[in-house]
Amino acid sequence: MAKLISLFFALFAVLIVHGQTVDTISKKQVQTIKTESLKPKSAQDTIKKESRKERKKREKEEAKAKEKVVFKDSTRLAIEAKNKQAWKRSLVLPGWGQYSNGGLWWIKVPVIYGGLATTVLVFDFNNKYYKELLGVLKDRSEGKPVDPYYNQVTNEAIIRGKDNARRDRDLMVLLTLGVYGLNVAEAYIDSMLKYRWSIGDDKPKKTAFSIGPTLMDASLASGSFTFKPTVGLKLSMKFN
Repeated sequence: MAKLISLFFALFAVLIVHGQTVDTISKKQVQTIKTESLKPKSAQDTIKKESRKERKKREKEEAKAKEKVVFKDSTRLAIEAKNKQAWKRSLVLPGWGQYSNGGLWWIKVPVIYGGLATTVLVFDFNNKYYKELLGVLKDRSEGKPVDPYYNQVTNEAIIRGKDNARRDRDLMVLLTLGVYGLNVAEAYIDSMLKYRWSIGDDKPKKTAFSIGPTLMDASLASGSFTFKPTVGLKLSMKFN
């Protein structure tokens, strides 16, 4: 009987110890779950996984942002300002950019305005001639008297003259725009050659033109082998 009672108490003690152990383990598990739930989620968990298309779009935008960041020194900025200043001035007023660039502006400016004046005068002449011939044809069709000078001229000849005058008039418009465009282009190119070529050199680079007399062999043009000296002009260009 005493043995049974002692065995009973031993089993009871084992059960109590086992229950405490299970209770301790369960508490630890609950504490671990709470701790993990309170931990902040990692960036990989919070950020949505981007697709291939979205990744390419993002990389493209980042590349564009990097391209926009361009660092230029003060010398380069000053040179670009000079280049822009010349052609913009010529765009506003022909010859102004040439004057700003210096050099042979006193030759370039008269040439520019001479070309513009020539095209304008030729345009005005052809426009008046076109209107005159158009009026002659209209008066003839209505039976009105015309200038005696045109009495001996046929209608076909007057029509050809009218068409030629209109064509030459329209051509002068294109030539005027061409002279104006060349004025702007020359100012820009001259500023490029003047300012950009002088970087990193104490002596500025210049382009020199010279024209002088020379002796030429005229036998080459005639096909003979005898030397025939002929006076001519020689154009030389020198880059310093």
